Amino acid sequence: MPALGSLLANRLNAHRTPSALELPRRLLHTRRDTGQEARVDVIENVAEIREVYGEPNERAVKKQLSRLEKHSRAFIALSPFLVVASTDPDGRCDASPKGDAPGFVQVLDDRTLLIPDRLGNNRIDTIGNLLACPGVGLIFFVPGLRETLRVNGQAQITRDLALLEACAVNGKVPRSGILVTADEVYFHCGKALIRSDLWNPEKRVAQSDFPALGRIIAEQIGDGKPEEAERSVEEGYRTRLY
Repeated sequence: MPALGSLLANRLNAHRTPSALELPRRLLHTRRDTGQEARVDVIENVAEIREVYGEPNERAVKKQLSRLEKHSRAFIALSPFLVVASTDPDGRCDASPKGDAPGFVQVLDDRTLLIPDRLGNNRIDTIGNLLACPGVGLIFFVPGLRETLRVNGQAQITRDLALLEACAVNGKVPRSGILVTADEVYFHCGKALIRSDLWNPEKRVAQSDFPALGRIIAEQIGDGKPEEAERSVEEGYRTRLY
């Protein structure tokens, strides 16, 4: 029987894209301490990094399921927020936040999820990626809980009214939804959220301590209209959530 690490390595290699494999072995960066340009040696394959980390324990591998059982379903029902990861045919990746009231993601059966696509900026980065490359990765968060839930699988875009009407808010039906057929389902331990102290209310950043989004974008693109951009963003927050 192959080592547990080898099973994970095979899975990782199966999802590699040609562009990822063509990255240069040495990358240039500017050192913070000296300001000098330096070369950084990078890892080329899973075998190299496995020598550093060793093998995962058996439980870490076996926890990966191929269906949404009762604990996964319960977590999704409590979750108001997830991140959807996708990729385009050239291997360029994207991660998009999705959020609404807890349980807004519908569990249709033990392998299928429906994520309603609420109003946004119409870039449709995620949807465009998934139409070309259906592989998708999800990570669900529940405020107050340290652990997260990861679901990887294949996605399709639907405009089926019978499905979307069940996701309506204030009578407004989403224009489309992301159907995900789960291939891998597993809980992720809470170390990252513990280290970050993510849910500690005393560590929240006040909205007033960071520039408004409209002003940031206006400065980034140099349109010279920060106040107008701010008003546009705030108007969208008030009137275009659904």
